[in-house]
Amino acid sequence: MIKHMLCAAWFSVLMALVGCGPLTFTVGNSPAGRKITTSVVQEADGWTRDRVAIIDVTGMITNRSRSGLLSEIENPVGLLHEKLEDARRDAHIKAVIIRLNTPGGTVTASDAMYREVMRFKQKSQKPVVGLMMDVAASGGYYLACATDEIVAYPTTITGSIGVIVQTFSVKPMLNRWGVKTDAIVSGPNKDAGSPLSEMSPEQRAIFQGLVDQFYANFVEVVKTNRPGIEAASIKTVTDGRVFTGTEAKTLGLVDQTGDLYDAFETAKQRAGIDDAQLVLYHREGDFAGSAYAQAPAVGGSAGTQINLAQINMDVQAMSSTDVFLYLWQPGP
Repeated sequence: MIKHMLCAAWFSVLMALVGCGPLTFTVGNSPAGRKITTSVVQEADGWTRDRVAIIDVTGMITNRSRSGLLSEIENPVGLLHEKLEDARRDAHIKAVIIRLNTPGGTVTASDAMYREVMRFKQKSQKPVVGLMMDVAASGGYYLACATDEIVAYPTTITGSIGVIVQTFSVKPMLNRWGVKTDAIVSGPNKDAGSPLSEMSPEQRAIFQGLVDQFYANFVEVVKTNRPGIEAASIKTVTDGRVFTGTEAKTLGLVDQTGDLYDAFETAKQRAGIDDAQLVLYHREGDFAGSAYAQAPAVGGSAGTQINLAQINMDVQAMSSTDVFLYLWQPGP
């Protein structure tokens, strides 16, 4: 009885401290308390201090912290920057493999990560190989274009080169219910894309113009970094369709089909070294027992945040707002 009373009292104090905010607590250490470290996941054949590093880009590409019921808060753009900076400063790292397993994400975050890789190559003069896993589509492919050479599994899904902004309107439903909305705006286009109004032809043209600009930039990135794509094929490969890794190789979207070990060999060749250790970048405390033990998209096992009030569903949340996306999102 006393135990139950103490538990009830503790819970009451906790709720009083939390107030009306989300009930969130952390088990272990947060990412801020754990540095990026490297673990050797494949030893070299002989003695050498040279290394090739794997850096994972997994899940939605966004420039914001992502959290879930049992996940840490982590910013994908910030995480990539942090790992690349460590790789740049480490004299033993001779090359980097960017391992991609992402359907893409927002336009700006994809471009920011692309620029991070390009800046890393310029500053470090170290080669970067892209390795595509299950999916490296849309913004994921945009990011892959920053690498010196792309290796895809034959079964990889890639492509989806294009831009989408998803809007919706509930005004017809509100009209049916007799609900009237009245927005006070500073100009006729201030509420363009609002779900409480219907888009006019002029407003649609504005959005289409933005999409066309972002799309033209995407196509230019592809043309600049993938000169092997035939001019006659550009329109086909950039119309938003997806390809397997095998098809992408035929079209020039990737350089070779293979696996992690082929990417490793390619990285060593580009770095001009015969032997190297293969290492994995991860947060301290995350499991790294093999080259395939990549950290989750949002945090890892050590230091898990439990958010009892909100579970963020990145794809649905981003698709239901006026966000411009380099994103492949199959299904309804």
